[in-house]
Amino acid sequence: MSTEFAGVATAAGSIRNPILTGFHPDPSILRVGDDYYLATSTFEWYPGVRIHHSRDLVHWRALGGVLTDRRLLDLHGAGDSNGVWAPDLSYADGLFYLVYSDVASFASGYWDPQNYLITAPDIHGPWSDPVPLHAHGFDASLFHDDDGTSWLLAMSADWRPGRDRFGGIEIQRYDRASRSLVGKAQIIYRGTEAGLTEGPHVYRHDGWYYLLTAEGGTSWEHQASVARSRSLFGPYESDPAGPLLTSVGRPDLRLQKAGHGSLVRTQTGQWYLAHLVARPYTPLGNCVLGRETAIQRVDWPDGGWPSIAGGVPADQVAAPDLPAHPWPDEPATDHFEGPHLGPAWSTLRRPAAPDWVDLTSRPSHLRLYGGQSPVGRQRPSLVARRVGATHCSLETSLEFDPADHRQLAGVTAYYNTANWYYAYVTRADDGRRSLEVLGCDRGRLTAHPELSLDVTDVERVGLRVTFDGPTLRFAHHLGDGWREIPADFDATILSDEHAATVVDGEPEAWGFTGAFLGLWVQDLGADGAYADFDHATYLEH
Repeated sequence: MSTEFAGVATAAGSIRNPILTGFHPDPSILRVGDDYYLATSTFEWYPGVRIHHSRDLVHWRALGGVLTDRRLLDLHGAGDSNGVWAPDLSYADGLFYLVYSDVASFASGYWDPQNYLITAPDIHGPWSDPVPLHAHGFDASLFHDDDGTSWLLAMSADWRPGRDRFGGIEIQRYDRASRSLVGKAQIIYRGTEAGLTEGPHVYRHDGWYYLLTAEGGTSWEHQASVARSRSLFGPYESDPAGPLLTSVGRPDLRLQKAGHGSLVRTQTGQWYLAHLVARPYTPLGNCVLGRETAIQRVDWPDGGWPSIAGGVPADQVAAPDLPAHPWPDEPATDHFEGPHLGPAWSTLRRPAAPDWVDLTSRPSHLRLYGGQSPVGRQRPSLVARRVGATHCSLETSLEFDPADHRQLAGVTAYYNTANWYYAYVTRADDGRRSLEVLGCDRGRLTAHPELSLDVTDVERVGLRVTFDGPTLRFAHHLGDGWREIPADFDATILSDEHAATVVDGEPEAWGFTGAFLGLWVQDLGADGAYADFDHATYLEH
């Protein structure tokens, strides 16, 4: 079953979690009529802000990304896990509103979180030019009140040493007519004792304003908290029953890190929470699949607080009272026959523009022009897709004629600039074409010359990379069948936990994405090298 459609019901009337597997964090859920949309964070990957669509909350299809070009998002030079954080999708006056934070830094107590707003009459666009909002903090969202006013909420950052970096939730009016913020921002909520209060969303229900936030940090202590007030500006009372949802203290649960989410009400009056989760390979161990999206049923009695059964994330929940609406399965093999990359693919730090992603020069092939090295943050040439299962693979067929050691092309298992594996074709010093393997663990390169093969006489090289639980393997096809490259690699280094850095006196700087499988081409001398990929087949085993 494909990654994009893993939310198929496992029993009649049930949702199996996570509904979006692999790197799909910080979900913002929205219903417009009979259609449900989910927007998730994309960080340093294009297209920015990934959208999924459903009509029953069980079956989901990928629509691709919204921020497709530099007019909407400029990730040139973006650091690892910088870029688009926690988008918010809303709807008013016949328009979709998308707010997103473009975070430029976060490892030193600063975030530089510039917020933007774009609008469109249709979820497929066209989207307006971005409206710059404030840069007070990240996780911005829009609340459209019943009186026609709109309000921007965000976590309020405080850079000052010795202060709480998470300074509370602030609110400021947004004027839809002038497309600008008006008045002053004010803090309306400081959070609970869990701290690190972020991810605000406001809902008006039963005469109250309910404020949903994420707290405790986005790792094992994560939670979703609720507070309410009769006034939009507070004071807000935190739910005396504690968090709406959390996995804290329950290492036995399959779904960990439960928190950051948003609420939606169905056509039939039922409430659901879309939220972040992760699935560690071992109890509280590394999460190679990154942070994923799950859904929980919410009980919300008149006059009462919203609640989730047990306050913990369930693997399976009752689906809403809606007709089933499955989507066609995504084909396992992409033959690159369309004019654009399909919605499963993402590109690193630069949009998939024709100057380096060429789907027309050679029919039914993806031609990638080489880019920078693995540490280059301006012009990398990596086309990749999310790892959606603990056992999965990506295979391709490659034609490549490198001139020297500066030109490389192949397949990668990638997390960020410091953590990846790469099987590639290059040119050795003696003129032979060589198939080689290279690894990088926290920035330390490890070559494997004992694994190198002479492929000088092989016109088309088949390459495969496989996740087998915590083990990663490569294989090749040189015209005589698939053969494993005789080495096992540690797949768990491709995880948020392994990518975390800790500096004394500063907040922990976590990795926020997830593992990818991709097609990578490097032209370190900028000599115009390119590689042709005949197809790409992604399978979950």
